[in-house]
Amino acid sequence: MTESRIDQVLPLVPLRSAVLFPGVVVPFDVGRPKTVALAEALTGKKDALVAVFGQNNAAIEDPGAADLYDVGVVARVVGSIRQEEGRYALVLHGLYRITLAELTQTSPYLEARVTAIEEEAGNDPELEALGMSLRDATKEILRLVPQLPREIASQLQSIEEPGALADFVAGHLDAKIEEKAKILSAKGAKERVREVLTLVLRRIETLKVRDKINTQVKDEMGKTQREHVLRQQLKAIQEELSDGEDEGSDLDELEKKIADASLSDEAAEVAKKQLKRLRAMQSGSPEYTMVRTYLDWIVDLPWKAQSADKTEIADVRKVLEAEHYGLEKVKRRILEFLAVRKLKNDKKGPILCLIGPPGVGKTSLAKSVASALGRKLHRISLGGVHDEAAVRGHRRTYIGALPGQIIQGMKKVGTTNPVFVLDEIDKLGRDFRGDPSSALLEVLDPEQNNTFADHYIEIPYDLSNVMFIATANVGDTIPGPLRDRMEIIEIPGYTRKEKLAIARRHLFPKQVAEHGLTPEQLDISDAALEAVIDKYTREAGVRSLEKKLAAIVRGIVVKIAETPPEAGARSSITTEDDVREFLGAAPFSDDVAERTEDPGVATGLAWTSVGGEILFIEASKMPGSGKLTLTGQLGDVMKESAQAALSYVRANGERYGVGKDVFATSDIHIHIPAGGMPKDGPSAGVTLFSALVSVLTGIRVRHDVAMTGEITLRGRVLPIGGLKEKVLAAHRAGIKRIIVPDRNRFNLDEVPDEVKKDLEFVFVSRMDQVIDAALERAPAAAPSGISVVGGGTDLGNVANAAA
Repeated sequence: MTESRIDQVLPLVPLRSAVLFPGVVVPFDVGRPKTVALAEALTGKKDALVAVFGQNNAAIEDPGAADLYDVGVVARVVGSIRQEEGRYALVLHGLYRITLAELTQTSPYLEARVTAIEEEAGNDPELEALGMSLRDATKEILRLVPQLPREIASQLQSIEEPGALADFVAGHLDAKIEEKAKILSAKGAKERVREVLTLVLRRIETLKVRDKINTQVKDEMGKTQREHVLRQQLKAIQEELSDGEDEGSDLDELEKKIADASLSDEAAEVAKKQLKRLRAMQSGSPEYTMVRTYLDWIVDLPWKAQSADKTEIADVRKVLEAEHYGLEKVKRRILEFLAVRKLKNDKKGPILCLIGPPGVGKTSLAKSVASALGRKLHRISLGGVHDEAAVRGHRRTYIGALPGQIIQGMKKVGTTNPVFVLDEIDKLGRDFRGDPSSALLEVLDPEQNNTFADHYIEIPYDLSNVMFIATANVGDTIPGPLRDRMEIIEIPGYTRKEKLAIARRHLFPKQVAEHGLTPEQLDISDAALEAVIDKYTREAGVRSLEKKLAAIVRGIVVKIAETPPEAGARSSITTEDDVREFLGAAPFSDDVAERTEDPGVATGLAWTSVGGEILFIEASKMPGSGKLTLTGQLGDVMKESAQAALSYVRANGERYGVGKDVFATSDIHIHIPAGGMPKDGPSAGVTLFSALVSVLTGIRVRHDVAMTGEITLRGRVLPIGGLKEKVLAAHRAGIKRIIVPDRNRFNLDEVPDEVKKDLEFVFVSRMDQVIDAALERAPAAAPSGISVVGGGTDLGNVANAAA
């Protein structure tokens, strides 16, 4: 560049939305008054020079020096053409870079003193490499954008200097004004080439993505158009052949179903909105099927339809008594609900939870309740369910989504007031898919379930009229918040008398009918039924009893099938020998007397999830150094009870005639048989204590005595739980006397009277009293003073028995 270009005063052209680069010829439309005045002054002047600067704020109509970028270019005016409405078109050829020193004139057009920017010359290998990369990248853009002028490619080949190449490419590149101004003001050719190369590479990636999207859209559009044409042809063929109803009539029928479905206001609004969407869709799209399925679910759900309750209490009582023996608590609660319902029709459905051992009739009782009320029944098995979606359903965004089991059940029964049986609610699981017990909190809350929200339906659904009956074997595994929402009704095991009545009334006639016999072909005596109950089953419920009766009936069926028809086959099961013929040897026997014939063996009572059981505790003394050995797969609590019992005996051994030297010269081994079964809990403390005193004194524990109670180091006997189940287990085992903590006295109100008449209850509050009631004779210096109730006397009568 010549020296005369270093510092000069030139007319100034401000560009509002463009940047001019050296070496580039570009036409610009000008229309602002000052720029128009400049264009008129330049008319007729050949090779006039102007200073061109871009505006940093395009909104300013009359820019000053502060409103222009710092770097611009000197341009030669190639042409000035007047256009309509006083506008001009200036064709400018960029020459070299300049900086703005100052404005020297502002009217009638702008003039400025500018200073040329000198560029360093010289060969730089890195600059040459950048130039080659820029050239190749620009060719790639020309390939991706075929609509660009072809002369650009020829001009590109003629430019050899990298800096000039960068200016040429930047001048024709589609980029933001800020980015172009940054390139124009870059210091040095190397930096300028690098900036332009970055923009070109970014533009190439954008063009590639655009082409990919365009290709996909064209393919999809072609497919959609073909489907549309084929669908129209198919429709025309169907109309020509009169082949059934078309899509429009199908949606019209759906609209009629929505109108006749008695939906809630919110459900009707959602259904109409979804139907409108459905009409705008093509029937072949996946979303069409999803929306149609959703509408079918809404229409098929019962929103207001109810079944009429049987409100005659006497008739309901008759049904319950005919189908179930005993279970007075549940029957009374159902009758209470009906009585309230008869007076107040808007009463919400109760939420009951029947807790009891297997085989006592919890599920069948729920079925009888539905039958007695005249309601539809739906049963949901919750055992092993560990997915929240099983209760609340899946979101409709998932493929194959469905409502939860609650909504599915409501659709199946078709009424808003069915009886829902939630079976095995104590066996719910939980994992990464959610906690179904937490999802049930809303279902089983009478204050919330009138707006139950299923994830699939997404419309509040009223469950307040549903009678929920949950069943469980144990209540401990039911989460506290869920258990708090239900009314717990404990169903204990059956007594011997109740089992006999159930077998006579229900189980045996059922098995006779199921195996194709008539009551005239087979009968069974009470003695035979009692033999099956006592010696072939040992359970709280009657499930095993029914299986044994089924085995007997099957054996009779074989006999009858082998007998000639003219013989008139008829069979009777009257004695235990008849039972043994079909069931084999009895697996259970009354071995309490045999097990306790030696000192050191005591009979305890245990509670399990399947009812009460008797528990033998054996203690043995051997020469040693005072160690205590515990076996039988005992839990920590039971081990601690054994330690406490031994500590109390060692501290108070003299009152039982046990010398102090015994503990220094003997080891004691406590074993609880059935070692494969885990055992734990504090209620065996009294039994452990009795076994220790028995083995150390040589006095046997009475064979007809069973006991339960927690002990302390102070000699106190604390109350325990599950007394009714334990008493029933003792009664089944032939026990005559039961030692019970005094603070459990009033729990005996739950024990049936026929059981209490056969048992003698000894109420104790201290461990000394246990010895008087448990051992065959009192040890030396043993105190007296126990409270005894038995032989069917009233529990309020307390007598003192001396040792």
